[in-house]
Amino acid sequence: MNVAIVGGTGYGAVELLRFLYNHPHVKVAKIISHSNSGIPFSEVYPHLTNIVDLEMEALDVENLAKEVDVVFFATPSNVSKHVIPSLIDLGVKCIDLSGDFRLRDGGLYKSYYGEDIAEETYIQQAVYGLCEINRQEIKEASLIANPGCYPTATTLGIIPALSKGIIDKKQIIIDAKTGTTGAGRSLAQGFHFSEMQENFKAYKLGVHKHIPEIEQVLSDVANTELQVTFTPHVVPMTRGIMSTIYVDLKEKLSTKEAINLYKEFYRNDPFVRIREEGTIPQTKEVFGSNYCDIGLYVDERTGKLIIVSVIDNLVKGASGQAIQNLNIMNGWDETTGLTQLPIYP
Repeated sequence: MNVAIVGGTGYGAVELLRFLYNHPHVKVAKIISHSNSGIPFSEVYPHLTNIVDLEMEALDVENLAKEVDVVFFATPSNVSKHVIPSLIDLGVKCIDLSGDFRLRDGGLYKSYYGEDIAEETYIQQAVYGLCEINRQEIKEASLIANPGCYPTATTLGIIPALSKGIIDKKQIIIDAKTGTTGAGRSLAQGFHFSEMQENFKAYKLGVHKHIPEIEQVLSDVANTELQVTFTPHVVPMTRGIMSTIYVDLKEKLSTKEAINLYKEFYRNDPFVRIREEGTIPQTKEVFGSNYCDIGLYVDERTGKLIIVSVIDNLVKGASGQAIQNLNIMNGWDETTGLTQLPIYP
């Protein structure tokens, strides 16, 4: 199968290439970058010299549709919504790593993303690509809205407890941290080495664009409108997300019982690993991999369940999950091309 990547110079694109390079069913036929058309991809990423020989091209929708079966969009927000409809109409499947098709509410999209939402026809067609939850819908989809990084770590951490009805839906507090690649490759003063080194900061309190995405997913699971308290932080590391979640238990539960509940919930999900009692995951333990590791602790003194969920933001939080979606869409083994061991240390 021939695939293309649109948005060729970003971290999402190079991670897609890293995994697709050894995927047995896929050939990356085109890399699209309007600003770098005519430039070899290895000139932007020299570590791929003599490995990836593709030259980046400008976007031509009609020619692209003739040459590839699936297009990955590793673009900033408010880009893919202008291109994907034409590709879908031409019979090309699309997996969008941006946020253009994740939200269903146009007002919320305008509020958090600053522009009008995509056409309603395509919003309705889009399947939210949280693989462990929407596997059946993904199998039939032509357009995948690949989840955001924070929402992936957070919702995978909360959904089992929420779906089993063991927590108070009105009290969900999320304290999340990300590495600097979460901001993308574009230059920004706040992410310069001298600004980030030996620093740790909260940002976008109350206005982060992943808030409505998290609430939409959890509301669907709970069958009622939910709100969460979400505080994102950036820490001086390259990759990784740790989402620490605090919820109030509705009934007495031990840590061991909570772990068993989560293990049962994710028993058929190869990329979610539930830690044993007394072991809390670290971001380093999923570095470079498509795993989501979850640790649990019941604080019997306060009646709270503390959930720690970690992912690599560029893999399970973006490109790895996109390939996992590709595998499901095509009826391939879900782990195809994604079985690399985490990188440690």
